[in-house]
Amino acid sequence: MVLRIAQLPDRTPVKLTLSVDPDLALALEDYAAIYADTYGAKEKPETLAPAMLEMFLAGDAGFKRARKALHAKASKGA
Repeated sequence: MVLRIAQLPDRTPVKLTLSVDPDLALALEDYAAIYADTYGAKEKPETLAPAMLEMFLAGDAGFKRARKALHAKASKGA
C-alpha cells in the first residue's frame, strides 16, 4: 500500500547546551516578553530559540545551497 505521506523521520529531540553572551541572553528575554505581549502566551527563551533558529536557517539561501552541495558530495563518496 502507498500512502500519501512518507514515513515520518525521527523526531526525537536532541538536547543542545549553549552558552550565550549576556547581551544575547537579555535580547532573548526581551523577545520572550514581547512574544507574551503579542500573543498572550508566556514562553521561555529556550522554548522560542529552536523556532528562531529554524526560521533563520530556512531563510538563509547561501546555507541551503551549501548544505545541498555538502549532502550531494557526501552521497557521491558513500
